[in-house]
Amino acid sequence: MNSVYSVFKFLVGFLLAIVLMAGASVAAALYFAAKLTTVPEKPVFPNDKTAVQVAGAGPKSTAQASPVSTSSDAPSPKPLEPGAYRAVVTQPIGLILRDTGSRDSNRIGGVGYKEKVVVLEESPDKEWQRIRIEDGNREGWVKGGNTERVEGE
Repeated sequence: MNSVYSVFKFLVGFLLAIVLMAGASVAAALYFAAKLTTVPEKPVFPNDKTAVQVAGAGPKSTAQASPVSTSSDAPSPKPLEPGAYRAVVTQPIGLILRDTGSRDSNRIGGVGYKEKVVVLEESPDKEWQRIRIEDGNREGWVKGGNTERVEGE
């Protein structure tokens, strides 16, 4: 009778050890799977000035907004060329700035999402727009239909 009890204790102990090992393995696998499936932060590189300015300018400018003054101290917008108009980029991933209005032309920069631009002209087929960045003096061509005219400015 004692030997049957010893065999029973051995089998129960062995099965309990197997269950504990399997449970610990599943818990470890779930932990590492959860750690590996999180999306890392987007890296920021020193030459990504436009993305940093666009990402950093939005919340800070609204937090420190001041009332609009009508005094002559405020900088007035530059006068536009005939036929030009102010616009904002509506493409969420931004736009590629090219030296001519063609997909095969050289890339000379980029324009960030919601960045203000001045549309200088459009190609005859409305496929391309020549723009100037409002904050700087960069000019180039972008794919048409990715900007929205800003009224009242």
